[in-house]
Amino acid sequence: MSRRTLRGTPGSLVVTAVLAILGLVASGTAHAEYPVTFNFFAGIPYELTNPGGSLPGANDWSCTPTAAHPDPVVLIHGTAGGGQTNWGAYAPLLANEGYCVYSLTYGALDVPWPLSALGGMKPIPESAAQLAAFVARVQAATGAPKVDFIAHSQGNTVGDYYIKRLGGSGKVDKFVAIAPPWLGIFGDQMNVIRAFADRLGVDRDTTDSVATMGAICQACHEMLGNSTFVNALNADGVYDPSVTYTNLASNYDEAVWPSVALVPAPNATNVLMQDGCPTDFSDHMAIAGSHRAAMVALNALDPDHARPVPCEFVPPFTG
Repeated sequence: MSRRTLRGTPGSLVVTAVLAILGLVASGTAHAEYPVTFNFFAGIPYELTNPGGSLPGANDWSCTPTAAHPDPVVLIHGTAGGGQTNWGAYAPLLANEGYCVYSLTYGALDVPWPLSALGGMKPIPESAAQLAAFVARVQAATGAPKVDFIAHSQGNTVGDYYIKRLGGSGKVDKFVAIAPPWLGIFGDQMNVIRAFADRLGVDRDTTDSVATMGAICQACHEMLGNSTFVNALNADGVYDPSVTYTNLASNYDEAVWPSVALVPAPNATNVLMQDGCPTDFSDHMAIAGSHRAAMVALNALDPDHARPVPCEFVPPFTG
């Protein structure tokens, strides 16, 4: 199906419906501040109406960092996410706060849109090389010697590989890691799954591939707990000592459990979203769309001007 067909009458109705559900109204009028919708799916209408484009406030290549916020912020999406679809809340929020904010889609397959909007499908080293090129472009445009990262899910592993294996050490100051699979998806429980597969006579590679989309998502197999890739990446430690990390995790995450995300270290601050707030039901997606998590992220970027983090009801799925 071509883009022209998608933008016909049926497609227009779909886009209008999505916009109405999320409470977003497209406008050509410039505003003093960008509208912010705390919903994990808030970026989807922008991708539908401007495929491959940039969110409001993101990728302004003329943006000049301020003394208050000298480091540009690079947003790194998760598996099947994209530069627009994963960051509908964060890009306008950060721009309103005075940050130069940038977002890319990495690891997309060479297929027509809308499937091309699903990033994070290629092997992590390949995706990390795309991130490295993007960071270099951000630094060249802004003149900033360092950037800050906010990443979700697989984006944390991609950012980690860039820092530790592609020369990114010393180029990243703060790393806000949302649902980071530092020790691999499902952690040590993957050993139990693999042992069970062995007893059934099922090939391990086949088991892992079926569980994680196989050849379609080449990165998914790499991120499993105790995979060869994860073990090699962590061989010299989970974290880079030159980076300050803030990890966000939830008890209700379906795949990235707190035990694999909240790895203690002197340069890491670990935040469990349910601590002090039993009404936070963030799951793997909602944690990247909630107002509560976004306030933790803002405080991590600017700890000298921390603001209260509200305890409020956070629904699963949307945040």
